[in-house]
Amino acid sequence: MTDMNVSATRAPLPRFEEAEGLGPEDSEFVRDIVAVLAKHGNLDRFGLCLLHDHFPLAADEVLVETNDPRARTLNVHVEKADRTRHAKASQWRFVPHAEREPGAGPEPGAYEEILLCTKLDLCPGDEDEGD
Repeated sequence: MTDMNVSATRAPLPRFEEAEGLGPEDSEFVRDIVAVLAKHGNLDRFGLCLLHDHFPLAADEVLVETNDPRARTLNVHVEKADRTRHAKASQWRFVPHAEREPGAGPEPGAYEEILLCTKLDLCPGDEDEGD
């Protein structure tokens, strides 16, 4: 299991229907992010996702992604963070400085895992571990 960094008090996210996607007004923002990713050699490692909720999660719950490469399907379900058999986080959410644990430096508490992938069900890129 990975080192969980789940916040006890997550700020609410907008519902998917209300979340605003990228638009032309975000072009400078995207250029800045691309420049930072390129500077650190991470253009092929990280990207963007639209943070949103479909339903609430308790502080001790995480979303876990499973997939079936033969059927070409992805599924996401809720598990208890302390009981999941996930192996790898695949999405993270930044935590503003004001919401971090007291005394936390720039790294600890800077993000929380929001989507995990279980290698038991073949995380993308782990096809050789199954069958």
